Amino acid sequence: MKLEEAILESGLIDSGSDGVALLSGGPDSVGLVSGLVRALGPDHVVALHVNYGLRSDSDLDQEACEAVCARLGVELVTIRAGERQGNLHDWARTVRYREASLLAERLGLDWIAVGHTRTDLVETLLYRLASSPGTRALRAMPARRGLLVRPLLSLGRLEVRRAVEETGLPFVDDPSNLDPAFARARIRTGAMPVLGEVNPAFERNVLRTLAELEEEAGFLEAEGEALIGEGPNGQPTIATAGLLQADPAVVRHALRQLVRATFGREVPVSIDRTALVIELAGRPEGGSIDFGEGIRIEIGSGLALVEGAPREALSVEGPRELTIPGAVDWDGWLFGAERLEPVPAPRGPDVATLDRSGLGDGVAVRAWRPGDRIRPLGMKGSKPVATLMSEKGLPRPRRTGWPVVEASGEIAWVPGIAVSESFRVRRGTADPVLLTAEPPGRQGSSDLGRGT
Repeated sequence: MKLEEAILESGLIDSGSDGVALLSGGPDSVGLVSGLVRALGPDHVVALHVNYGLRSDSDLDQEACEAVCARLGVELVTIRAGERQGNLHDWARTVRYREASLLAERLGLDWIAVGHTRTDLVETLLYRLASSPGTRALRAMPARRGLLVRPLLSLGRLEVRRAVEETGLPFVDDPSNLDPAFARARIRTGAMPVLGEVNPAFERNVLRTLAELEEEAGFLEAEGEALIGEGPNGQPTIATAGLLQADPAVVRHALRQLVRATFGREVPVSIDRTALVIELAGRPEGGSIDFGEGIRIEIGSGLALVEGAPREALSVEGPRELTIPGAVDWDGWLFGAERLEPVPAPRGPDVATLDRSGLGDGVAVRAWRPGDRIRPLGMKGSKPVATLMSEKGLPRPRRTGWPVVEASGEIAWVPGIAVSESFRVRRGTADPVLLTAEPPGRQGSSDLGRGT
């Protein structure tokens, strides 16, 4: 009952809604699925298990998931992750969130639930505080972000484990969770027990502190957003007069939002950099400040705006093949392709439903080039992609390196901008395909909304 109550009281999952729960086979995820079934009923829950094949006994995790779902009457979807790429944890997180997002899109689900507990949240906070400064570390694991929900954050890890043990459901313990080779494991076995000795209620105290910070951050973000206006070519800007009049904390939030509004991602904005921006805003000649990652703040003519590195300095990845079905990582974007049944209505531009007969077995993902044209859905003629980007309000700095999907020498989709009429799904389409794209910073703990 504790699991069911925590889920219902979280306010994250509506009665009668449908969703996918990530099921690893560990006690937290088993508790999540069990609580969801009690709260909603088995017909409203689909479980997703990703078998990474990283351990010789990885199949035991899958067998535990199969046993849990059989007892609860829940549909289980199992995916094999394939070959590991890059950082282990980043790769594993990307795979499971990508597969969950695709599953939610295909089935029209309302949410993607993960079994993170209050203990996970505190461990993540400690890790981020140790690795990087700033208040962003204190907001590392929100209860809701896009489709992603964490309905067990009110419970500690031991509470969830005991609740699962009471149900009699099987679960497995991943030995890598205690492997000192991983920083998170060292925090789990070292810092967390010490803090628990100082005060057994320290996890709850952290949760209450984070709730206060969320309230305060919401206020500061609203104040910061009010400083942002529209400058030349529709580019987001901040008037230097506003920078000089606002509190430095508001300016710091405004600068973060200015970068996000221009490039669709965040960069750290420290107290020192904020102070320098305010200082330059008061100088008649203005100035420029490097914020790292190819981003700088330009101040002059009464405005502050964000600029990127010159085109020749940008490293844009070359074309990558996206097989159907399949997925590919291109320049930080995550593209997915899957077959659909039944035939859907034409959709776009955040996702694309296309006729595979014109696509073949795969398409190419590449950077937009000047001169590219596309025939948008419902139009008789083609238009320059640059024109469509401008009409959509995409600032010039973000256009460099923006991806397009090309098939048979023709642009089939520009994510977030347009879908081609040439590949549209029609009534007689025998093999429709869904294409999705997640921009940099949205995979993993980032938003899992549909499409871009």
